[in-house]
Amino acid sequence: MEAVKNKQIVLKDYVNGFPKESDMLLLTSATINLTLPQGSNAVLVKNLYLSCDPYTRIRMTKSEDSYFPSFATGSPITGYGVSKVLDSGHSNFKKGDLVWGFTGWEEYSIINTPEALFKIDDTDVPLSYYTGILGMPGMTAYAGFYEVCAPKKGEYVFVSAAAGAVGQLVGQFAKLSGCYVVGSAGTKEKVDLLKNKYGFDEAFNYKEEKDLNAALKRYFPNGIDIYFENVGGKMLEAVLSNMRLNGRISVCGMISQYNKLEQGDGVHNLFLLVAKRLLMKGFIVSDYYHMLPKYMEMVMPLIKQGKICYIEDVAEGLESAPAAFVGLFTGRNVGKQVVVVARE
Repeated sequence: MEAVKNKQIVLKDYVNGFPKESDMLLLTSATINLTLPQGSNAVLVKNLYLSCDPYTRIRMTKSEDSYFPSFATGSPITGYGVSKVLDSGHSNFKKGDLVWGFTGWEEYSIINTPEALFKIDDTDVPLSYYTGILGMPGMTAYAGFYEVCAPKKGEYVFVSAAAGAVGQLVGQFAKLSGCYVVGSAGTKEKVDLLKNKYGFDEAFNYKEEKDLNAALKRYFPNGIDIYFENVGGKMLEAVLSNMRLNGRISVCGMISQYNKLEQGDGVHNLFLLVAKRLLMKGFIVSDYYHMLPKYMEMVMPLIKQGKICYIEDVAEGLESAPAAFVGLFTGRNVGKQVVVVARE
C-alpha cells in the first residue's frame, strides 16, 4: 500500500466566544494509504475544494444540544467539500468520480458513509460551485425560500446576511419570483454588490443603522411578507415588529448568536407571532436533499444563461482554512468562502 503525507486542520481546543486561528492547528505529520483495505465499503478521496460555513462554529463548542455532534479535539475538522475518488469499496462510486458532500479538512479523506455523497455529473461549471450554489448553500436557499416560505409574486421579502453564500441566492430567487427584495449586510462594498450585482431592489448596512426597527420601516413602509433569517437577536426582534399579517419567517441560522459566551440575546416581542398570525419555521437542509434533482433542474439553466450571479471568495491552500473560517465572523469574506486544497 502506498502511504503519503496527509496535511490536516484539526481542532486544538473547544472554542469560547469568537473563533481564533489559534483554535485550529495545521498538522503535517499524518500519513494515509491511498488504497482501501480489502472488503471495505468506504470511499477514499482526494479533497479539491472545502466549504467554510458559519454552522461549523456550533460544532467547535462542547455541546449535547446541537443538531450536529461536536467535533473531537485533536481530530480533523469536517465539513462540505468537493473531492475526487481515488479508491472505492462502494458500488455507487468508482475511481475518478467527482463527488461533493461531507469530508475532512485534509488533503485525503476516507469517507465511511459514502451513501451521503453526491456524484457530480455536470462539469460545465466550476467545480467549486458544488461547495455553494450547486451544493449545501444552494439547497438551503431553495428549500428555505420556496418550500418554507411559499412566495407569491408581488410579496415583500427581507434577507439578512444577504451577501453571504445563502443570502445572495435567496435574494435572486425572490427577484425571479417577482418579489420586492431588500437585503442587509455589514459593509458598503457588500451593500453595493446586493444592489448592483445581485439585483436586490434595496440594501442597507446594518452597522450604520442606530434603530433597526426604523430602518425596516423605511424600506418596507407596507411591511414584510417573507423574512429569510440568518442573523437572530436584535434583527429578528426588529423584523417581527414589521411583519405583515400571515407573514412567513424561514429560520436558516442565527450567526449573531453563535459566539455568545453566556446566554444569547432574548427576543421580547414573540407575541407578534400570534397577533400577526405569523409562521416561523426552522429547517435543516439535509431534510430536503431528496429535492436536489428538482433544484438542479431549476438552477443549472439559470447559471448557464447568466440569470444568476454567484460570487466566491477563494482562499488558496489548506493552510489558509483557519483564517478563511474566522473571517466569516468579521465579515471579511465577500460571497461564498471556498478553500482550494488542490486543483485536481
